[in-house]
Amino acid sequence: MTPEPFAPTDVIVAKRDGQRLTDEQISWVVDAYTRGVVADEQMSALAMAILLNGMDRREIARWTSAMIATGERMDFSSLPMPTADKHSTGGVGDKITLPLAPLVAACGVAVPQLSGRGLGHTGGTLDKLESIPGWQAALSNEQMMTQLRDVGAVICAAGSGLAPADKKLYALRDVTGTVESIALIASSIMSKKIAEGTGALVLDVKVGSGAFMKTEESARELAETMVALGADAGVNTVALLTEMSTPLGLTAGNALEVRESVEVLAGGGPADVVELTIALAREMLAGAGRTEIDPADALADGRAMDAWVKMIAAQGGDPHAPLPTARETFTVTASDTGVLTSLDAMAVGVAAWRLGAGRSGPGEAVQAGAGVELHAKPGDHVTAGSALMTLHTDTPERFELALAALTDSYSIGNEFTAAKPLILARVES
Repeated sequence: MTPEPFAPTDVIVAKRDGQRLTDEQISWVVDAYTRGVVADEQMSALAMAILLNGMDRREIARWTSAMIATGERMDFSSLPMPTADKHSTGGVGDKITLPLAPLVAACGVAVPQLSGRGLGHTGGTLDKLESIPGWQAALSNEQMMTQLRDVGAVICAAGSGLAPADKKLYALRDVTGTVESIALIASSIMSKKIAEGTGALVLDVKVGSGAFMKTEESARELAETMVALGADAGVNTVALLTEMSTPLGLTAGNALEVRESVEVLAGGGPADVVELTIALAREMLAGAGRTEIDPADALADGRAMDAWVKMIAAQGGDPHAPLPTARETFTVTASDTGVLTSLDAMAVGVAAWRLGAGRSGPGEAVQAGAGVELHAKPGDHVTAGSALMTLHTDTPERFELALAALTDSYSIGNEFTAAKPLILARVES
């Protein structure tokens, strides 16, 4: 047996002490973790050291390349239409992928949307779609290509051959308090997206209390890092910084968010969800060279809904089946009469997580019907005793912990100061 060139502890200690990791150390530790030579507890320690001490641009680029090198790369050049993809850094109530993918497909651009599961207090696209009866997340590369040709959009799990290192590390970050690392976020997202082979990529980088990036400064740093990684790999990449201090839409939870997404595709839904869906669709179409098409038209005339029905059915789902609902609900009422002046996204996200919409350990099942339904958003007038939000769960013993997360989560006053715009900035190379 060939001896390993490094010991895991040497790499851990180097980053713990604030050193720059060498290209050789990075390539080895990512590969060795994928092979099982580096144990979960060792990679957990390294991830925490990276969170605390960071990585420079060279280290992040090398880490991303090493993640890609653990698997295969896909090629969509044989498709008869251009490709574009979108990735969100994760927010509360962020169900945008669900209406966005069929909308862009309806405009003649194929969307190979490789998605993930919930991460901490943020929901996962695959968890949401799995609340649809029959829907399957796992597709082979061949099935994915066929669906892109026939339907124009696919939302599925990354195959086992695509950046397998990221799949292992992603699950580890979720349960070790290392999600917020800019280096690990950037390399996780971009390793999958570059290996995926999309022609254009739009990044939705969330900013605010409900996001992993709490400040516009840190969000911009993450956006610039990812845009640079994309440009270096020849992927047409832009990023939007979007507001996430307040939940997006009126739901946080798996089936709840699917229901809301269908409402958007049907021509309704919350205004902020519609606004962001259309804005991201325009960026994706522009990146793919289809600037002559306005996605708002495809949303209004039903073409996007038609693409949704085809997309869900192609993966075994019944787009017309009733969605799961939680067995138990609890209504949180307004404490005063006045204007709802704030509603903290993080608190709502943690509450949904605790109700069963998210997971506390790798592989843990989520509840399809669990989550939080909002009846008011900042700027709305509320009356004392009126419904402010409804908590949904199959396990009512979770209500207490969810309610604890919502303590001081909102405020009611006499006047409402205009909220920040939904789209804060645009970053390009």
